[in-house]
Amino acid sequence: MQLDRLREEFIFDCRVRELSPRTVRNYEKQTAYFLRFLISKGITKVEDVTTLHIKSYINAQQERGCKPSYINDLLKAVKCLFAYAYNEGYISTKVTKNVHNVKEPRVLIHTFSEREIKDMVEYYRGSNYLDIRNKLILMLLFDTGIRISELMNLKPEQIRDSYILIYGKGRKERIVPKSPIISKWLIKYFVARDKQFFCREAEDYVFLSKNGRKLTEEAICKFMKQAAIAVGVNPNVRVSPHTCRHTFAHQQLKNGLDLYSLSRLLGHESISITQVYLESIRDAEVLNAAKKTGVLANIR
Repeated sequence: MQLDRLREEFIFDCRVRELSPRTVRNYEKQTAYFLRFLISKGITKVEDVTTLHIKSYINAQQERGCKPSYINDLLKAVKCLFAYAYNEGYISTKVTKNVHNVKEPRVLIHTFSEREIKDMVEYYRGSNYLDIRNKLILMLLFDTGIRISELMNLKPEQIRDSYILIYGKGRKERIVPKSPIISKWLIKYFVARDKQFFCREAEDYVFLSKNGRKLTEEAICKFMKQAAIAVGVNPNVRVSPHTCRHTFAHQQLKNGLDLYSLSRLLGHESISITQVYLESIRDAEVLNAAKKTGVLANIR
């Protein structure tokens, strides 16, 4: 089977399985890079690809100076492509079986401090639609740990009395708690939202632009960075919705939530993914937490 035909079929299957648009776009780009590499080596059919070709591709990226995380991201797409080929019966062996990820250096994730969380949320203090919307979005990102795509796609019917129903990756459902303060600001927001779009056409999403359109990730990042600059967030912290998710996990672990429960709240497929967040907790914080949970001190 021709490789370009396999890639076309694989991308179609990704869309049928309703993978996120971002994931599909990434797979399109990453598999295209790999196919160009194979064609440069004279390989055009999937049956002719060997484990050595894939390892050579990895080595070529290393020689280009690409970061291990970037190479592993490329490799993930390649593995998915050949897993599809194997499952569909186009190849008889899993050529990626013995291809391992490149070892990545341990990176300490810098998260927002409690003061920075408070200051960023309080930065938007106006009573107009945009200020209330921006404030509530920041509150939700910090207080629930939901992904930016989940927030952008949130619809009014997903908001329940005591929780929010989230449709995560692969349309998997989970619930996240709705704290009293979030409930209060949701009421304020919907009042401002109804006033903003009274007798005007608006899309059926919770969070909308001033023109009633679905919010983009770029728009959310823009007002986040505006708040971060204004309140003097540590320059080592990457200001993004995903850092809010890291911060949520960090704070929950510090406050004593167990790893399994955190994994469920974050919508992770495996608890091993959640364990990465443990590395962002500094030694001093671990020691302070251990003092509170000491064996002898808690014997009654």
